[in-house]
Parts: sequence; structure tokens; C-alpha cells
Amino acid sequence: MFVSEKQIEIRYAETDQMGVVYHANYIIWMEIGRTQLVSDAGFEYAALEKEGYVSPVMDLSISYKAAMHYGQVATVRTWVEKHDRLRTTYGYEILHEDGTIAATAQSVHILAHKETLRPVSLSKIDPVWDAKYKEIAVATK
Repeated sequence: MFVSEKQIEIRYAETDQMGVVYHANYIIWMEIGRTQLVSDAGFEYAALEKEGYVSPVMDLSISYKAAMHYGQVATVRTWVEKHDRLRTTYGYEILHEDGTIAATAQSVHILAHKETLRPVSLSKIDPVWDAKYKEIAVATK
């Protein structure tokens, strides 16, 4: 399975009054993980934007398992769970340094024209990228 990993040093500003990482920061870390996966697969998301396309989130689910704190290093593991004609589902694990799972998540994205937000198939925009995602997707359908 093609999995990207990105380490993130947890900053004090990412914690709440209880001293744990504020829940919304996990979503930011997922974005960092997706960007790393795209790069590791040999592509550049910014290039899509320059061509007039964006990849909005259509659905997001996250399950928190074990709190993380300032000073720790989180590892974000990201993979392509599913990729079809219009949607890509990414899977995530966010891990403590000892490998304990802090959170698991999925996000579903489409590719759309930046101006109209009308969906477009990745195969029409970048057939090589589309083929790579089909190759590395855990489940294809």
C-alpha cells in the first residue's frame, strides 16, 4: 500500500486550555498529509490550481482515539482509500511517537473548475495523475 508520512512538531498554539491539541488542528494536519501524498506520488497540487482547478472537501469524518500534547511529534499517515471518476477518498492515521493511534479519518474530495465549481474528472485534466491514483488506491470502484 502506498502510504505517505509527514511528521509535525506540535506547537503550543495548537493546544487548548486543557493542554491537548485542539480538535480542528487534526484537519489541518490531514491537509498537510494530502499535500505530502500528492508530492510523494510525483505531482503538484499547486499546478492544478494554476490551471484553474480546485479540490474541495465533500465529506469528512474523524475519530479521536488518544489526546496529543504540546512538544510531541505527530506522524500523519495518508493514503488513497478510493478513487473513481469524480471522487477521491483519502484515509489517515495520526500517530503518537510510540505508534499509538491518536486519530483516524477519511476525507472525500472532488476536482472542480475554480470559477464555476462544476465537477470535472481528473482523467480529463491529468490522465497520468488519474492512473497513479487508480494504481495506488486501496479500493477501486
